[in-house]
Amino acid sequence: MPSWRRRVRTLVVAAGRDVAGLVVPVACAGCGRVDEPWCAPCAAALAGPVVRRDHGAGRLDLLDGRTLLPVLGPGTYAGPLRHGVAAWKDGGRTDLDRPFAAAAHRTGRALAPGTGHVAGRAGPVLVVAVPSTAQARRRRGRDPVDVLAAAVAEGLCSGGVPAVRARPLGRSGGPDLAGLGARARGDALRGRVRVRAAARLRGRVVVLVDDVLTTGATLAACHGALVAAGARVPAAGVLAATPPAGAAGVADVAPSVRGVSRRDAAEG
Repeated sequence: MPSWRRRVRTLVVAAGRDVAGLVVPVACAGCGRVDEPWCAPCAAALAGPVVRRDHGAGRLDLLDGRTLLPVLGPGTYAGPLRHGVAAWKDGGRTDLDRPFAAAAHRTGRALAPGTGHVAGRAGPVLVVAVPSTAQARRRRGRDPVDVLAAAVAEGLCSGGVPAVRARPLGRSGGPDLAGLGARARGDALRGRVRVRAAARLRGRVVVLVDDVLTTGATLAACHGALVAAGARVPAAGVLAATPPAGAAGVADVAPSVRGVSRRDAAEG
């Protein structure tokens, strides 16, 4: 599709969402509270410390006590945050860009110490969002994870590590990953993540960014493609991760306001 047509499509989608906002009352994407797009109690789900979130991700477990790459993030993907991410990603709630980007910025700052040590003189760290399929981009009118990647890059810079956004990855179509287990997700992604201009990645340091860490299959596929192109991938950042099996979860109370998507938006 020509670039001008893509721009027109994006503008049309955005205009439709603006009109919808005039018809449907603004409500919290996490709990449905009227007249607050993201209320303080729901915002608290992203206000905690940025910590390691990869311990429950089976596809990142190397079975010898090590992990494929550490993944840092501030939130647990449950309860109001789960509904908020789904509304942001698949429900057109671009008003959540600001609070989610603020959380991603903190994640970038938390990644700075370890990443800066690895980067050395390799040049600015490349911050790369996991790629969506073309079908998902058309449906959403944009790539929401790009918002997080830009904020992580800014967070790295504010932490003293030069960083820039980059888009070297592409992903061909395939089955929806929602609801699939770790092995099935890995099989669904095999051969579907590709690197563009691989020569430009050799020796570069890359930080991956995703919205939700579930099994780690998407991050593992991206990691493999980047490493095969000669890049180093010391860590990744996410907005949230699914709670480990058996962990006490946050009450999963669905928003009651029309227009808030309940679709599981994880890793897709």
